[in-house]
This record gives sequence, structure tokens and C-alpha cells, in this order.
Amino acid sequence: MNRSRLEDGERGSVSVIAAGILVAVMVLALGAADLARVLVAVSKAQTAADAGALAASQSLAFPSDVDALRSAIDLATRNGARVRSCACEPGAFEARVEVEMAVGRLFLSPDDLVVTARARAVVDLPQP
Repeated sequence: MNRSRLEDGERGSVSVIAAGILVAVMVLALGAADLARVLVAVSKAQTAADAGALAASQSLAFPSDVDALRSAIDLATRNGARVRSCACEPGAFEARVEVEMAVGRLFLSPDDLVVTARARAVVDLPQP
């Protein structure tokens, strides 16, 4: 059997294409994993903001020995977030809380990522 020179020159080209496709699939998989981590962090941050706003508004509506800001910080911290701001003035029945949560290092990003979330809670007490 005689091979032509053309067949010998293309030998191994499928390996190069397969390696390229494998690299592309790996990058897509890492990107999907990064996206999933960010979406989970956004969801957890929103939960922490909601919990903090609800706790702060409850402390405003029904005063106790713990102030509204401390209540918001406590619940946000329990949910893994840090309170950036809390608009919860005494005498009001509305609380606005903003939290941030670290995502950490991602596969395709050199920097640590931080996500933020905001929540607002209003207590509407019935009139006697």
C-alpha cells in the first residue's frame, strides 16, 4: 500500500481539533460553575437582606432591648452577609437594609467577587 504525501501531511490534525474542542468545553464548564456560584451568592445575599429588613422593622414596630440596627446586623450575619447600610430610624415603621456577601475567587476571574442585595420592610399596624 502506498500513501500519498497529502495523507502524511494531515496526519494528527484530528488530535489538534479534538484538543481545541476539549479546551473550549472545559472553559464553558468552568464558566457555568462560576455562574452557578454567583447566582447562589446573590440568592443568599437577598435572603440575608430580607431577614435583616424584617428584623429591623419588627424592632421598630415593637421596641425591645435590642435596637433595629443590631437586629438587622444579627440576622444578616447569621445568613453570611455583612450589613452595608440600614435606614431604620426609631419611630418609623420602615426599614431599608443593604448587605454584601463575598462570593470568593472564581475559576475564570482573578479577583474576589462581592455581591450586594437590598430589601425594604414596612410594618403596617392596625388602628385600634
